[in-house]
Amino acid sequence: MSALNTFDLKPLSVKMKVPTLTFCFFVAVQGQAQAIQLDNGAQRTIGPNTAATDWQLSDGSTLTMNSARATGIDLSASTLNMNRGSQSGAVRASGRSTVNINDSHVTSSDPVLGAVRLENSKAFITNSTVTNSAGMGLQAVSNAGAASLAQIASSSISGASGGALAASGSELHFTQNSVVQGTGAAAFGLALVGATATANQSAIIGNGHGVLFTRGRSDTTDGKLVLDQSVVEGRTGSALSVRGTPGQVPVVSIDVLNGSTLKGGNGNLLSVSGGATATMNVDNSRNLVGNVVGDATSTVHLNLQNNAELKGQLQGVDTVKVGSNSNLFITGDSQARSLTMDRGTVTLGAPGEFYRLKLDSLSGEGRFVGSVNFDEGKASFIDVANQASGNHTLALSASGSELVKTQVVHTGGGDAVFSLEGGPVDMGAYAYNLKQEGNDWFLDTQTRVVSRSARVVTALFNTPVTIMTAEEGSLRARMGELRYSPNSTGLWIRGFGSKYDVSQSSGTGYSQSLQGFSIGADMPLADTQWKVGVFGGNSNSDVNPARGAAGTVKSYFLGTYATWVDEESGFYFDAVAKANRFQNQAKATLSDNTSTKGGYNNVGGGISAEFGRHIKLGDSSFIEPYGRLSTIVVQGGTYSLKNGLQVDGERTRSRTAEAGATVGHEFQLDDGTLIKPYLRAAMVHEFSDNNKVTVNNQTFNNDLSGSRAKYGAGLAVSFTQDLQAHVDVETSTSDKIKQKAAVNVGLRYAF
Repeated sequence: MSALNTFDLKPLSVKMKVPTLTFCFFVAVQGQAQAIQLDNGAQRTIGPNTAATDWQLSDGSTLTMNSARATGIDLSASTLNMNRGSQSGAVRASGRSTVNINDSHVTSSDPVLGAVRLENSKAFITNSTVTNSAGMGLQAVSNAGAASLAQIASSSISGASGGALAASGSELHFTQNSVVQGTGAAAFGLALVGATATANQSAIIGNGHGVLFTRGRSDTTDGKLVLDQSVVEGRTGSALSVRGTPGQVPVVSIDVLNGSTLKGGNGNLLSVSGGATATMNVDNSRNLVGNVVGDATSTVHLNLQNNAELKGQLQGVDTVKVGSNSNLFITGDSQARSLTMDRGTVTLGAPGEFYRLKLDSLSGEGRFVGSVNFDEGKASFIDVANQASGNHTLALSASGSELVKTQVVHTGGGDAVFSLEGGPVDMGAYAYNLKQEGNDWFLDTQTRVVSRSARVVTALFNTPVTIMTAEEGSLRARMGELRYSPNSTGLWIRGFGSKYDVSQSSGTGYSQSLQGFSIGADMPLADTQWKVGVFGGNSNSDVNPARGAAGTVKSYFLGTYATWVDEESGFYFDAVAKANRFQNQAKATLSDNTSTKGGYNNVGGGISAEFGRHIKLGDSSFIEPYGRLSTIVVQGGTYSLKNGLQVDGERTRSRTAEAGATVGHEFQLDDGTLIKPYLRAAMVHEFSDNNKVTVNNQTFNNDLSGSRAKYGAGLAVSFTQDLQAHVDVETSTSDKIKQKAAVNVGLRYAF
């Protein structure tokens, strides 16, 4: 601060109406007996062969240096041109002077005055270095109310006490990868004393604060800083520090634009104290990690907009506005007087962190992201002391296993509406809705529903029954063909598909689609009415129990079958034995948009027996009444999902009885092709009603018991005595399960 106080007016200089440092320049000039003086519009050009000395320019004079050297240059109402390869000691410009420094170097060791100092003057510094080993690199101040201007491009400005300073309405503009740096232990990078600075694709670095804002006693202008694709770093202090003192209270505006970054070694991006006022606007910049802090006497405004993000704590902040596609990421308990949400997001810590945001008021429309631990009753918490208004969503990630009634929002009143993003919060076996009680919002056990992950894992334990039934359905059609050609040996292949809708009344609602194929071979047993065969195949099922949850089952099966037919009476008997291996995978997107998955393998087996009679109705028609019994047993399993969901399924069982009839007619075409269309109707009853699955110690029961009506139609075509084709369509319905469609098609070659 001593360097800044240098620019306060002292009693002597007030009487003389001349700034203190200008007076010092005058005294210094009188003592420079060896300095070369240019005045009255004189012009001089010097080169590398000119001896280095001090220069004094006044009254419209011009000094041009071409690869020349000078030990120091003072100019008043004059022009200095330093061209490529030139070097000079300190440069002091006043009285509307102009300094042009191109591809040159200015060095100084003055602890008080900048290596380049401007009073009511302009400087244009390009591809150059300005260095002060004891004081500031660049100073731009006013004189008699007239400010200074410096434009710095592709240059380096450094000083031991500070990189650069602008005061009293002066302006500094850094562009094209310029660097301004304070190199001393606690040096600032840039100081603005009621002045303006811009940085475009440049860096401002201080070993203390990055940018320091203050105000002089006679300043009438506010401070302003605009950063565009630039970096500000305070290595041991704040990136931006705004400090007021009694009678010298700065009001500053800070724009952080287009990917600019702020870094504070003390953890603060912006610190405001001493009654100062600071407004920071962050636009399209996301690499901002640090706190925004104001003391009790100061005023702080923070605005995030256009894809902006800031990660840090808020303390003593007056107003916060979070705009569209922007995110305020809270890294600790925070406080602000007013928060306005304009379709932006406030994130209350990383998953598993439980921070409190204290507000006096809340308005607008926005999104809050937080965490809940049900075991401990901990939650990210929005605490609004006074009025809250607008529509807001909560995106909550959950941990724990048992729900304790957990509060997530409190307001002092108002018409604010809070809702859960993505529906109820998933936690283990259940998901929990938001419940309002007066001015408080809770996650409560009374509003729970089955979670997405629980739905998919319970559905997977139910699907083997429908899978094995669909796979066997294609074989049953093949066995019907055998009754029409009992004495032939054959090879066959079939493709099949099926779609099911299982209602919530079964315990777990889901939809299932299945596709697969089977191949087999059969032959008659010599001197008997029996035919035996073997078969195998594969099917793939997609299971969709809820939005955001899905499962897959890959099934591989082998089996054997036998059929007996008495041609005279028409009685027949079919038997099937089948074994399956299942590969099950479950995945779910939870309410907080995280995902989980898991899987297991198991096996199953089934047997069935059918007895019926083929009755001819004339030469070409028939009716075939039948009865059928079947049983299926599928191995249980224990596994877990990545989110910690524990699943323990008991054995799944199915016991069904079916009674029905098939009617058909045979047509023979002129070319000898036989066409056999048929219709089928049946009633099926499922007896098993107790297939339990335990999810995080919560038990669910898959119950498909009850009766359902089944209808089907098919067509068998014999192209030749050796080649036949078949298509079969079936549907069934009950209050618990609906088979929307089952289709199988196949070919058989006899020899």
